[in-house]
Amino acid sequence: MKKAFSILALGVAPALALTAGQHAWGHGTPEHGHSASAVAGAPSSVGQPGDPANTTRTIELTMDDTMRFTPSEIQVKAGETVRFSVKNAGKIPHEMVIGSLAELQAHAAEMRKTPQMQHAEPNMVALAAGQAGSLVWQFGQAGAVDFACLIPGHMEAGMVGKVRVD
Repeated sequence: MKKAFSILALGVAPALALTAGQHAWGHGTPEHGHSASAVAGAPSSVGQPGDPANTTRTIELTMDDTMRFTPSEIQVKAGETVRFSVKNAGKIPHEMVIGSLAELQAHAAEMRKTPQMQHAEPNMVALAAGQAGSLVWQFGQAGAVDFACLIPGHMEAGMVGKVRVD
């Protein structure tokens, strides 16, 4: 009996390891269109994951089934660390993913090809209907940073926003 359990454990353990840390809407690797530097936490043109202890303010953001973010335009200062308090007011899943427009478009294309892929990166929050969550992000240099819902069809329907960094 012990030998059968050991063989079973050897077969199941790798499968469990592959699924650990993933959730229902995405994937766990940066190779699907996200900037490797943004995902890994290194500074990039869109910023980097922020330290929750250093947040300067909280911005409330709502996602809904009209495929819109409210607000869809946000102003921050270069170097500012912001907590986004995100609520899915819709009846279907939505997510907020921060990145460059090119990164977001590439990831959206990947999501259309593989809608069941799972992801859980520091530059995103995915929420089921009625859920709330948060995302802490430090914005680096002045310019524009984009965000979008990358669930297939949502970005294409206009579920995008922009952060203006002064």
